[in-house]
Amino acid sequence: MSTRRDVFQAIADPTRRAIITLIAVQAMTPNALAEHFDSSRQAISKHLKVLQECEVVKTKQAGREIYYHLEMEKLKEIDKWLAQFKQMWEDRFNQLDQVLATLKKSDKK
Repeated sequence: MSTRRDVFQAIADPTRRAIITLIAVQAMTPNALAEHFDSSRQAISKHLKVLQECEVVKTKQAGREIYYHLEMEKLKEIDKWLAQFKQMWEDRFNQLDQVLATLKKSDKK
């Protein structure tokens, strides 16, 4: 039985977040990615497999090389999820601004 992975599993690991950052700039091969880490090529391949299962990266064959590309649409799910909290934080900061403004007015009296 295979477990369904989501985008949050992709970003749960610091190495996978670093891989995402690298391929956000340009498509890379597993070997090129592995050069940026103190991990084995096999460990990087396992991370890439998770990223593929989460649909955060796609592969493209170019000759004998496989390049990994970032799927930005999938990352938008994270942004959408965080947006609800962003609005909540902004509302709380606005309330705090109002409290501070009220306190300033009362101090001037």
